[in-house]
Amino acid sequence: MVHHQRCSQNQLKMGGDEEAGTLVLVWTNPGYYRRRRPKLFSFLLLSLLSCIFILAPHFFSFSSPFSHLYSFGIQKEGLAGNMAVNAPICSSISNGTICCDRSHFRSDICFMKGDIRTHSPTSSVFLYTSKIEGDMVDDGEEKEDDVLQHEKIKPYTRKWETSVMDTIDELDLISTRRNPGVRHPCDVIHDVPAVIFSTGGYTGNVYHEFNDGIIPLYITSQQFNKKVVFVMLEYHDWWVMKYGDILSHLSAYPPIDFNRDNRTHCFTEVITGLRIHDELTVDPSVMKKNESIADFRNLLDRAYQPRIKGLVRDEEAQEKMQNQARRPKLVILSRNGSRAITNENVLVKTAEEVGFQVRVLRPQPTTELAKIYMELNSSDAMIGVHGAAMTHLLFMKPGCSVFIQVIPLGTDWAAETYYGEPAKKLGLKYIGYKISPRESSLFGEYRKDDPVLRDPSSLNQKGWEYTKKIYLERQTVKLDMPRFRKRLVRAYDHITKIHRKTHLRSQSQSQ
Repeated sequence: MVHHQRCSQNQLKMGGDEEAGTLVLVWTNPGYYRRRRPKLFSFLLLSLLSCIFILAPHFFSFSSPFSHLYSFGIQKEGLAGNMAVNAPICSSISNGTICCDRSHFRSDICFMKGDIRTHSPTSSVFLYTSKIEGDMVDDGEEKEDDVLQHEKIKPYTRKWETSVMDTIDELDLISTRRNPGVRHPCDVIHDVPAVIFSTGGYTGNVYHEFNDGIIPLYITSQQFNKKVVFVMLEYHDWWVMKYGDILSHLSAYPPIDFNRDNRTHCFTEVITGLRIHDELTVDPSVMKKNESIADFRNLLDRAYQPRIKGLVRDEEAQEKMQNQARRPKLVILSRNGSRAITNENVLVKTAEEVGFQVRVLRPQPTTELAKIYMELNSSDAMIGVHGAAMTHLLFMKPGCSVFIQVIPLGTDWAAETYYGEPAKKLGLKYIGYKISPRESSLFGEYRKDDPVLRDPSSLNQKGWEYTKKIYLERQTVKLDMPRFRKRLVRAYDHITKIHRKTHLRSQSQSQ
């Protein structure tokens, strides 16, 4: 994972990680001219032309059944603080047109409308316009100017990160005047739009699977109410199986494996690429219906509810047999190897003494996601050391759950940016626990005054490889339990206070 702060200030100004639904166009005059006093006729003519330009959209506008396809929100501020723009880029493209928005720091996105046909052998998507007389030369071969527009795009949401983008398959989007009847006859005709994206890159890491894939897919496609087809580059069967419950709530159609499916799929509207707002979040101010990360969380509830009903019934039956009083449930996301809590058994005992019912969860790559969801959705608190597994905070209930993140040395910025802030946006009570040098295994490897212990930021400034090698791969944590116990007590008091309020509210409603 590469920190955004490594980008230059100039890069952020030219796109940054703000969600920009529009591209600000600044008109400039490349030539020098001498200012003159306008004559009356010129002034009147200029006024007339201004009125025409203002009213033209009302006279010549057209509608499309998929016009909302291009509504990804309106940028609040333009480059260098320009005034707001009234419509997003590509908001009204005509048939036979390709429009690409490359203004965003995180991802490119292209729109196509018209007679669209996939051609996986050449990694291309063709957009055909009507054949024009004279398009053939004497020998019947195509003329070189058949290609009207040619765009290249890698549909993955880490545009700024060259190393991972080099691994992403590139698509050619080609607009041509050639009649497709001979070359690319339709094998499958779709009457709904398509969204094309890649499941390559950092796929295999749960944080990136949600942050770079699932949430951007929700942002881009949820407005279609499942009437959309997903076309995937670098298709993985296990990924589709793992996230199938979510995909089925975003699309009513089976996904297409672009690379292996050599059939020609025909569409009238296609989006290539995904929108991304920020780390594990949805910005309601740029969503068509003001959806937020809470709405995405509700979708997860709907997706996994059918699967976990049976699991919940079994668990409730077991609890009744045990006849235990209801205690706040704390889930510890356990790690092995780097950034593991080496005194985890003491943590479990201390949490139970505070009053929690403790469950230790050790997710494996083969663990069914619905089971992880069930554990965290029914929990009151979660503890984990900074890492990709913290993405599972999305499974916790907003408004009443506590997320405690243990922050190892050298990971302050990443822990807060990737998980702390998203947790607060989701509505969780977030408690960050920054370990002291003595709680790190690195304390036994370096002198007390070594920058590794004394000034981790100086090491981080040297580059991501230093951070990864020292603080992520070689560090374990031994919690100072008297100090950490204070966080457990704070979490317990917060949860029991909410439980009391909920209990009193239910009593008053029943009376």
